[in-house]
Amino acid sequence: MVSRLPGSVLIVSETDDLHATAMAATLREHHGLSPIHLDLRDFPRESGSFRLDRLGTTRSLSHVIGLDTVRSVWWRRPHPCQVPGGVRASDDAYRQAECDGFIQGLLWSIPAFWINDPGADRTAARKIVQLETAQRAGFAIPETLITNDPDEARSFVESRPGAVVYKRTGTGRAEFAETRIITAADFGKLAGIRSAPTTFQDYIQAECDLRVVWVDGIAWTVRIDSQAGVGRVDSRLDTSVEFTRDQLPASVSKSLATLMGALGLSFGVLDLRLGLDGEYYFLEVNPQGQFAYLEIKTGLPIFQSLSNLLVHSDGMVPGY
Repeated sequence: MVSRLPGSVLIVSETDDLHATAMAATLREHHGLSPIHLDLRDFPRESGSFRLDRLGTTRSLSHVIGLDTVRSVWWRRPHPCQVPGGVRASDDAYRQAECDGFIQGLLWSIPAFWINDPGADRTAARKIVQLETAQRAGFAIPETLITNDPDEARSFVESRPGAVVYKRTGTGRAEFAETRIITAADFGKLAGIRSAPTTFQDYIQAECDLRVVWVDGIAWTVRIDSQAGVGRVDSRLDTSVEFTRDQLPASVSKSLATLMGALGLSFGVLDLRLGLDGEYYFLEVNPQGQFAYLEIKTGLPIFQSLSNLLVHSDGMVPGY
C-alpha cells in the first residue's frame, strides 16, 4: 500500500477522553506529529467559517490552527455542539440544528482519510444492521428478537429451549446497562419496553469471550476468561479475570473481514463469544469502542497500529 505524506491528524472527541490523549502521545512518540484535538462542544462559543470561491475552499475555527492541512481524521466519540439554551424550545432546536449542520458539514467535507467515515459509522452502529450483516458474512448469531411489543417478547422468551438475555438496542451515551438473563420475575416489567425497544437473545453457554480490535485488516484479538468471574453473562463486568493474546481461526477471520468491509469500517471493536459447541458467535461491533484497557492488560500495540493507519494508511507494527 502506498504511504501518504504525513499531514495534520485531527482527533474529534471530548477534551478529557483517555483514548484521544493516548493517541496524541502515540503520534508524537512514533511519528513526530502533534494532532489537532477538537471537542465539538466548544462550538458555537468559538467561531467558525466555511468559504467557497473560484480559488477553492477555506475552512476555519477560531480556536484551531491547521484545519486546512488535515489529511486524516479519527472520529472518536464526539459530543454534539453545545448550544446555549434560550427561552423557547423551538428556538433551541433551530439553533442546535443549524450548529450541527454547520460543524458536521465543515468537518465531513474535508477530503481526508477517515476512521471511520461518519456516514458508515452511524449506520454500522445500529445493532440490527450489524446482526443482519454479520449473519450474511458467515458468523453464527444467537437467535434474536428486537421489539417493543411486550407480548411478542414474552412469547419469544417462553418459546426458547434455554436461557434468554436482554440488553440495550441503542448505542447512545445513556447510563451503562448490563446484559442480564431474563427471569419470570422480569415479565411484569416488560410493559416498559413499549417506549424502549429491547434486544432479546439466546444465552450462549461459553468457553470464553473475545474482544477484537479491527484496524483495517488487522485483528488484535484478546481472549477474556469471562467464565472464571462475575462476568459470565456480560464480560464487561469483570476485568480482574485473565486477559490473553489470541488469534482467530481462518474461517472466523474471513467472516470478520467480510463484515467490516460490508459495514464500511476501517476500525471497530468487536465482541465475540466462543460457545461450548465450538462456534464463534458474533455479539456486536462498536465503531467507536474502548480498547485502552486491552493494551494495558496484554501489551498489544493497538494505539501504535491505529496511529500508523492515521499517518500511513497502514496499521502494521514492526515485529508483530
